Amino acid sequence: MSASDASLHRRLGTVDTVVLGLGSMIGAGIFVALAPAAAAAGTGLLIGLAIAAVVAVCNAMSSAWLAARYPRSGGTYVYGRERLGPFWGHTAGWSFVVGKTASCAAMALTVGHYAWPAHATPVAVAAVVALTALSYAGVQKSALLTRIIVAIVLAVLAAVVVLILGFGGADPARLTGDATSGYGVLQAAGLLFFAFAGYARIATLGEEVRDPARTIPRAVGVALAVTLVTYAAVAAAVLAQLGSARLAASGAPLTDAIRAAGFTGLAPVVAATAALSALGALLALLLGVSRTTLAMARDRHLPPLLAAVHPRHGTPHRAELAVGAVVTVVTALVDVRGAIGFSSFGVLLYYAIANASAFTLGRRVLPTVGLIGCLTLAVTLPLSSVLAGAAVVLVGMLAYAAQKGRRQDRVTAA
Repeated sequence: MSASDASLHRRLGTVDTVVLGLGSMIGAGIFVALAPAAAAAGTGLLIGLAIAAVVAVCNAMSSAWLAARYPRSGGTYVYGRERLGPFWGHTAGWSFVVGKTASCAAMALTVGHYAWPAHATPVAVAAVVALTALSYAGVQKSALLTRIIVAIVLAVLAAVVVLILGFGGADPARLTGDATSGYGVLQAAGLLFFAFAGYARIATLGEEVRDPARTIPRAVGVALAVTLVTYAAVAAAVLAQLGSARLAASGAPLTDAIRAAGFTGLAPVVAATAALSALGALLALLLGVSRTTLAMARDRHLPPLLAAVHPRHGTPHRAELAVGAVVTVVTALVDVRGAIGFSSFGVLLYYAIANASAFTLGRRVLPTVGLIGCLTLAVTLPLSSVLAGAAVVLVGMLAYAAQKGRRQDRVTAA
């Protein structure tokens, strides 16, 4: 068996799979997306959070049904190819890879800004290099680290919510009063959706999950439920403490909220937790992007040399190294808030294709709601994100069409 034909090792049980999903979801929105969402919608960010949650539930169920049917690495790249045709599979895979590359950069920069603001970019680059090496060594070690990170983050977030609501200066009146237009609320929902996309990591790890038909739907449901409860509690607490104007202007909302509540001594703990949480999300993102890269390389939509599986570690080592190198370069060039919008656009298109694929399984209501929701949120993101995202996705479509044309010419010539 060649390296490119080897299967990945099925090492992940339900607990590890849930934790990898939580590692992707919890952290991104809590520490990054709340401020731009408040800038877009004011107190309407809570409505935006609810809309993002509904779309996320639809996407999660569609992904779970498809992942149970096709338990292979690649996620919606595989589902779109199998259910809708190669073009849509390629578009999904391309959208995921470029969108999540931006997510990786955003998470790496979050690590840098919280851990050492004066040297944020070098710290971010170092984080990408270190976690790429970790994932290269084997996904089981990555799952163990993610489990530790998630436990710490959830404990600290729970403490923050209790302290702010129970002993701080939180005012329920700050939860209402200055919501913006419906467009602003939808834009906030699109930005907050960035935080709910971690269940894609579960689907893209389908080839490494034991008993995928049972494990994947269960892991998606549990991870999403925990994330929804956590996000609602933290968003309400921070908004009640700071108000929408202060929240929108904050670079570190949870740190500012805990200081405003009178617990200044805990601010360094919250900042360290933010950096740790972003590390967990970055780790899971690198895993997911490399697995989709593996699947596309197997089908020769990306260079075939990226399809190799390490004979000892059982990981797509070349894809991991390539993804790590690209993310390292992007991290040095992007702005965190701009990366969120760009990432959300690509990932929303990815899930639109997932919902359309699930529709062909005979499922109707949730995939339809999810498809409409994804497309609506994608087009209401900040204009710069929509234009940049659409341009990059179009490049991927044109590349696929050119590649298909070359293949047809070779067949005709033969």
